Amino acid sequence: MLFNSISYLFFLPIVFAIYWMLNARKLKWQNLFLLTASYFFYACWDWRFLFLLMFSTGLDYFTGIKMFEAKSVKLKKFWFFASIFINVGFLGVFKYYNFFIESFEDLLTNFGVTSHFWTLKIILPVGISFYTFHGLSYVIDIYYNRIKPEKNIVDYSLFVSYFPLLVAGPIERATHLLPQIKKKRVFNYENAMEGFYQILWGLFKKLVIADSCAVYANEIFDNHQSMNSISLLLGAVYFSFQIYGDFSGYSDIALGTSKLFGIDLLRNFNYPYFSRDIAEFWRRWHISLSTWFRDYLYIPLGGSKGGMTTKIRNTFIIFLVSGFWHGANWTFIIWGFLNALFFLPLLITNNNRNNISIVAEGKMFPTIKEFFSILLTFTITTFAWIFFRSNTVSQAIEFIKNIFKFNVNGGFQYLTFDRYTIELVFLLLLFLFIEWISRERVHPVFGKFKSLKVIAIITMILIFGVFSEAKEFIYFQF
Repeated sequence: MLFNSISYLFFLPIVFAIYWMLNARKLKWQNLFLLTASYFFYACWDWRFLFLLMFSTGLDYFTGIKMFEAKSVKLKKFWFFASIFINVGFLGVFKYYNFFIESFEDLLTNFGVTSHFWTLKIILPVGISFYTFHGLSYVIDIYYNRIKPEKNIVDYSLFVSYFPLLVAGPIERATHLLPQIKKKRVFNYENAMEGFYQILWGLFKKLVIADSCAVYANEIFDNHQSMNSISLLLGAVYFSFQIYGDFSGYSDIALGTSKLFGIDLLRNFNYPYFSRDIAEFWRRWHISLSTWFRDYLYIPLGGSKGGMTTKIRNTFIIFLVSGFWHGANWTFIIWGFLNALFFLPLLITNNNRNNISIVAEGKMFPTIKEFFSILLTFTITTFAWIFFRSNTVSQAIEFIKNIFKFNVNGGFQYLTFDRYTIELVFLLLLFLFIEWISRERVHPVFGKFKSLKVIAIITMILIFGVFSEAKEFIYFQF
């Protein structure tokens, strides 16, 4: 079930109404109902993989308790590594097995050896990377005595399977979400309205910005051989806005939906395209994943302690693993590698934490230095996105080569499909302006003149939104 589908338009109000009607009863009934609704939500995609979700949940619930009750360090380690091995094993089989087999076959082919290994013909369970990371963080926190295991199976299952975040995050922590699940929740009208506003803004990002940009980005990337340099540059920029509008739009809908139920989720995006360097960008983009890798991989590896060689090694590990997390393709690994390269000068010069505050805070305009820093950061980010979007490394390289041919014959090559062109450029500029003046708020609808903002956003969605079909969110494939 998609957030931007008609079915979700009926699903959410029904769940919302029943959930708060159960408020007069015990908290356990609310949580049990939310869990049931979450399983139904997931089963609408493919009910067979619901059993995999349940198994993963039961595994971490059981091993968490066993670790806590272990009478020896050796036994505690056994349960810990059993959980890690099985969780990562499932992720490896469904997401990475074919990648490794095909890469090994390609390697043998380069040495003149022909091979035909067995590959799996299976689809990737939606959300597996996200709910696996929920479970891993929970197990790791118990192992290091940061938290105690949750004894209530319903509450723990809801932590893993809570439907607003189930398929594309944000990646929650037990320390943040479980206490809210176990606490009695009272309906708050203002909080619910804030949730509604955030959902609306998320839908605008998805339906108007992301899906409109997708029309052009897809055509340009799919026909890049015949596109001139200007059109290819435009296609790369369109994809930058597509992936931002798509993923941050999903996160806004997830956070807004959760507010309707009195539960706050971790913020996942904080106006990343106004970042002044790549380090700031990664503090503002997919925040829940970045902090997950920081806390559960980067710091255990030694973090920023030790010499420069250790820092550089850990930085490259983080970015390469982040790229690989996104998908079983060399394009994602190169995308991670490029981000590590962009980060490297800041690390070496110890300038990676220069830009912590909001850009031009309290001012209408940035300084000239800030403007060009933002432009440079957006440019190198967009360059890396070309690899992220391309199907193969060779396609990405060819795309970039054609950009640097500086072929401008034909100007902007408007393709023949029934969407707007100039209007989309205007929409993107308007979107940037709205985000810029709202960058000190949680989201643009927050603050004054909410009613006017709501009317304006609904009008824009109805006029410019893509409704021909409910398009999946990009991060469903991860």
